[in-house]
Amino acid sequence: MSPVSLRIGTRGSPLAMAQTREFRTLLACAHACDENRFEIVVIRTSGDMIQDRALAEAGGKGLFTKEIDAAMLAGEIGVAVHSSKDLPTVLPDGIVIAGYLPREDARDALVSARANTIEGLPAGGTIGTASLRRQAQVRRLRPDLRIGLLRGNVETRLGKAERGEFDATLLAYAGLKRLGLAHRATAILDIAAFLPAVGQGAIGLTARRDDAATLGVLAPILDKPTGRALAVERAFLAVLDGSCRTPIAGHAWIVDGIVHFRGMVLRADG
Repeated sequence: MSPVSLRIGTRGSPLAMAQTREFRTLLACAHACDENRFEIVVIRTSGDMIQDRALAEAGGKGLFTKEIDAAMLAGEIGVAVHSSKDLPTVLPDGIVIAGYLPREDARDALVSARANTIEGLPAGGTIGTASLRRQAQVRRLRPDLRIGLLRGNVETRLGKAERGEFDATLLAYAGLKRLGLAHRATAILDIAAFLPAVGQGAIGLTARRDDAATLGVLAPILDKPTGRALAVERAFLAVLDGSCRTPIAGHAWIVDGIVHFRGMVLRADG
């Protein structure tokens, strides 16, 4: 058998790179080979380049994936590593979700120099976020709060909240943990009170549908419970034709072999 090798496509943000290194380490362990057999190919996406407006105004979730998809269909990469919440509900012809790594914590984290809870933020305060889902749930809890557009990588958003440029921001706790920044979270929000995005906390892997060799290489590290939960969440999103333009949240979890699911669709005002 020839040695295993693979070209891995990813965005270049610190979080995307941390997720890709996590994937590469698991793959190398599963195949008992050197990590250097798996080359990381950084691809700059439209979503990375557009920073001055919300993704909903610029074209939606596909902005983080279309350049990576094009590289895959051209044969430049064999697998791509994604934050599952960034994956569109419909993938390009010829590309499939090969599976997922074991899911991290799916909760949202509050970061604030002003309060330990959303309820404790000052009246009329400002929360920085670009997520319509987070905006709508904040407005549902605190209609008096103002929303300010806050995009950029995790460190950028953390810094602006910690310096008081915004009274608070919200980030995926999984991302903070993967970057070694969990200690920067002011509070972790209970899923029952603040529902996460579909796919939040899970690293998704895409490949070409007809690339049996790559799909076989990935198979040993795929997590079946995460796959079951994400299948439910993405089915919910697909039925609603969910995109970055609609505040939709959803979370599935498995207890004793039974899949439980809770979903939410909101108007922009909460």
